[in-house]
Amino acid sequence: MRSSLSAPIVRRIAVAAIVFWVAVLVATGGLAGKLAGAEKNDATTWLPKSAESTKVSELTGKFIGSDVYPAVVVYERGDAVSSATARARAESDSQRFATLPQVHGPVPEPVESEDGKAIQVVVPISVGVKGVTDALPTVRSIRDIVSDAGMSVHVTGPAGYGADSADAFSAVNSTLLYVTIAIVIAILLVTYRSPVLWLLPLVCVGVALTVAQGLIYLLAAHAGLTVNSDTEFLLTVLVFGAGTDYALLLTARYREELRRTENRHAAMATAIRRAGPAIAASAITVALSLLCLVVADLNSTKSLGPVMATGVLVSFAVLTTLYPALLVLCGRWIFWPAAPRFGDPEPAGSRRGSRLERLITSRPRRVWQVTAAVLAFLSLGLFGLHASGLRAQDTFRNRPDAVVGEQVLLEHFPGGSGDPLQIIGPASDADRLRDSASGVPGVVSVSTPVRAGGLAYLEATTADVTGSAAAFATVERLRSVVRSVPDAMVGGSSAIALDTQKSARHDRNTVVPLVLFVVLAIMALLLRALVAPAVVLATVVLSLAAALGVSALVFDKVLGFAGADPSFPLWAFVFLISLGIDYSIFLMARIREETANHDTATATAIAVRTTSGTITAAGVVLAGTFAALLTLPLVFAAEIGFAVAFGVLLDTFLVRTVLVPALAIDLGERMWWPRRTRLDSREEGAIPDPIVTQTI
Repeated sequence: MRSSLSAPIVRRIAVAAIVFWVAVLVATGGLAGKLAGAEKNDATTWLPKSAESTKVSELTGKFIGSDVYPAVVVYERGDAVSSATARARAESDSQRFATLPQVHGPVPEPVESEDGKAIQVVVPISVGVKGVTDALPTVRSIRDIVSDAGMSVHVTGPAGYGADSADAFSAVNSTLLYVTIAIVIAILLVTYRSPVLWLLPLVCVGVALTVAQGLIYLLAAHAGLTVNSDTEFLLTVLVFGAGTDYALLLTARYREELRRTENRHAAMATAIRRAGPAIAASAITVALSLLCLVVADLNSTKSLGPVMATGVLVSFAVLTTLYPALLVLCGRWIFWPAAPRFGDPEPAGSRRGSRLERLITSRPRRVWQVTAAVLAFLSLGLFGLHASGLRAQDTFRNRPDAVVGEQVLLEHFPGGSGDPLQIIGPASDADRLRDSASGVPGVVSVSTPVRAGGLAYLEATTADVTGSAAAFATVERLRSVVRSVPDAMVGGSSAIALDTQKSARHDRNTVVPLVLFVVLAIMALLLRALVAPAVVLATVVLSLAAALGVSALVFDKVLGFAGADPSFPLWAFVFLISLGIDYSIFLMARIREETANHDTATATAIAVRTTSGTITAAGVVLAGTFAALLTLPLVFAAEIGFAVAFGVLLDTFLVRTVLVPALAIDLGERMWWPRRTRLDSREEGAIPDPIVTQTI
């Protein structure tokens, strides 16, 4: 087989690609390390400016300072310590807390519980641009101060949780990176059966991740992109998963061409020409699907689109330029000990694959009906998915000090102690606001109004724990009451969580149809048909529903999670739709290619037989990288990791292998409406490839 590019030209292009990416890596390497410093983990920065809690947060700066979060220090004295001794120690500690650098203003007097068994001290901590996670140094200092108190002392509240979250994330990125690398190496070793070949894709993925992080830092620092700790660890697994997939697909085609072409440079040129369009279509589909998130209200969701799309596009660029350059310069020995030689026969398919192929081709309708019924049954678990938000104590898989402290606090104080709701209104109506708020069910107490700049500021302590359904109901009732006062608003942690939930619901209703339309349009352009894209998209949606249904059952019955973050359904949807459609694109592009010489049933059988091994390996790699998120101590990470990993495996082994081929065979030529199939080669303007057993 001949290529339009000569070997010397391909060699020069390969060297140029390597030089180019080395230069880009040098330019962006230093920037990548600054990405963590550009994170904004303050929940109010995730909400739109129009949210009521966001407006309240901006106005409260006049009264309590900007970006001030309370750390609640709770002393549980027990029987061995007298009440007087405990109070004296709490008062002494309060004076020391006030001297810490980030403590804002005076520390209020210690408050003793009604049962006399506990004392709480609220320490206001001023944080920086990274949000509440910036409280970690001060919270550590507070814990050092109380470590020898002779009582059970814990630090909780917003600042305590922020510190424990930052502490968890401090080791997350390195741990996740090592686990992901180990998973990818293991899968590549099994797939390639080579002790050296796995190094090349791993090096290239590392380059892609570094370059992507550098570019995203520039967007965060100079273009207003909001980046938080969630998007950073998701970027790592996505780049590793997508980049390794592209490497697997290109390597398989290159290995195939090496058996047909004596010159490896010509073989690589042909492999890129044949596999490149399908890989490009996949990358564009994923990137555009992710970019649909920019229409979301939540900044944390909106920013996910550009961040993830950048990672995918950089991975595509690196793995289709740098990776083939390294492969072709290394030569055939890189495949040792199973290096393909010119003239080697095509590998035979497995017996299992042959039996499955016979079953699908003999009874396609029965196969797709049974498969669809199984997926529909698995989807029933969706009714058990509780994505109404998680209380702070439910966001961790372990029990950090903030969780233990909150449980102690709830035993002796009202649920909202140390983290009250905030009320802002006209100063002239301050007393009216206080009287109205005091009568709201769920409100335990309301502070004396503080007036400044024509506004009044009040704090309402709730009976229920922050972020709970009961606290949300109290926020709604309080807002309903204070709206009788013009320009009065309610904010605070529970209000922020409630507004986040509402925005997440809006984002879900807006983004989901947009993503479906984008995916359908891209597949229609790629396949030049309308029926096939609609059928494939329907199978992916069914697969998504099944994955989320099973995930809901696992979260509740196996992992014991209290629920899911409001953004979880949307994030899982976008990842599974965009990544799940990948393998269907590879398969359908191959079927379409084969219909130039065969009927749809034969083309489908050939496509399944020749692509199954590579696509299966790619699916396992992608699932493995997302499964690495299960090693993290955060519920949200574990939920995204399990849902995407299971969904990808379901799509790889059931939807792409069984459901889509069965539907294609059953529908036959109708699959390609309105395009005609089996066109004469002269109408296509190309010479049909006589070799039909090709691998993507």
